[in-house]
Amino acid sequence: MENNSNIAVGLDIGTTKIVALVGRKNENGKIEILGHGQAKSLGVHRGVVNNITQTINSIKEAIEKAERASGVKITDVTVGIAGQHIRSLQHSDYVTRANSEDVIDDNDLKLLTNQVYKLVMLPGEEIIHVLPQDFKVDNEGEIREPIGMYGSRLEANFHVVVGQVSSIRNIARCVKAAGLRLASITLEPIASSSAALSEEEKEAGVALIDIGGGTTDIAIFKDNIIRHTSVIPFGGNVITDDIKVGCSIIGKQAEALKEKFGSAWPGENKESEIVSIPGLKGREAKEISLKRLSQIIHARVQEILEQVYLELKNYGCEDQNKKLIAGIVLTGGGSKLKHIRQLTEYVTGMDVRIGYSNEHIVGAKAEEISGPEYATSVGLLMKGLDELESNYQREIFETPVINNLNNQSEIEIGIRPEQKKIVQEAEVEVEKTIERPKREDYVDELLDEEVGDKKATKSKPEKKNFFSKWTDKFIQMINETE
Repeated sequence: MENNSNIAVGLDIGTTKIVALVGRKNENGKIEILGHGQAKSLGVHRGVVNNITQTINSIKEAIEKAERASGVKITDVTVGIAGQHIRSLQHSDYVTRANSEDVIDDNDLKLLTNQVYKLVMLPGEEIIHVLPQDFKVDNEGEIREPIGMYGSRLEANFHVVVGQVSSIRNIARCVKAAGLRLASITLEPIASSSAALSEEEKEAGVALIDIGGGTTDIAIFKDNIIRHTSVIPFGGNVITDDIKVGCSIIGKQAEALKEKFGSAWPGENKESEIVSIPGLKGREAKEISLKRLSQIIHARVQEILEQVYLELKNYGCEDQNKKLIAGIVLTGGGSKLKHIRQLTEYVTGMDVRIGYSNEHIVGAKAEEISGPEYATSVGLLMKGLDELESNYQREIFETPVINNLNNQSEIEIGIRPEQKKIVQEAEVEVEKTIERPKREDYVDELLDEEVGDKKATKSKPEKKNFFSKWTDKFIQMINETE
């Protein structure tokens, strides 16, 4: 087995596939791919888990394949999240510093960021990301890096990404039940942008469009700052469904037709071009016109791209100051569709290219996962490696979202009160079979340092939120009534 102290794992839980990617940085700063595992995703619909058991099994299958391919025992993973429940908002906040004679440091930035995490969201929502855009120190604004400056008031504009608590916890539950620990969680279009976009494009202004199986994710950058994110609840699967209905064939045949003969531009095919599809048991083969096929695909893809362009206009891409000079970068499995680049240029009027990850990765296995369909997986791996390299483990495990997800009980994530005893007994059996992640010892030490003069403990203190307190009272009430 490899020494995994400098190795990270990206886990992409998608609608059509689940990918586990194992890698490390070499001496040149490039990412060396050690191995990857892929499994068909059976329990996810439009980026949201709708079957816990099937999702857990798919995750286990992908992880086992990645372990065999890389020779690495996987314990911690960096996970991506998407889905139609994701939304974003802009927020400004500030802190007044106790001593303006001291320079601004990381603790001031962390205090300001954690203050944003305390914002009251709509019922059932939770903050996933708090991304600073620019800072203001006293009366001086548009500051990119305030560390080292003097000032009494530190203010910042934030891009806040919000998602449904239930969807986030379902993903965390699946990861935990697969014997893994959630190192960090990242919005998938942000991860994809790390792998597919250059710094020059982010500076000039660019929109990343990730067309996945269940959703189309958007991330807009300008002046090297993320400006807008959104998720459109349509992806490659709706195209396949249209082909299935329009051509009266089964889903597997529709997917194969789309991949081999599909085109987003119907003018490329002639009426005489025909493909024969094997009939179902005892039935004759069916002949399908490629022109008819491309017309079906074109109609749905154009609808998706019009939704994308609406999001770009909502951001303000038509304004001179917000113009996206670098245009659009397409990633995801849907970007492999023939002539989709040309159709995107026609609908949006912007320059378009397909985003590949080959400039970041090296190794014998790099060619296999350099395609646009693996951009999210590569981006998640890059995030995991950056966190290891920069020694950000302390901040990761102190982030409210990660703390809550790793510490949540089975009651908090969907087990009914009457099942509590069964779950507790099951957890004892799981502890006997699942190897405890080595990094937990390190996290425990960090937590012990935090308590200071308080009594140190070897296990992490349970941080009960309002929901867990309410649950405890509810369980107590049920037991008393029995």
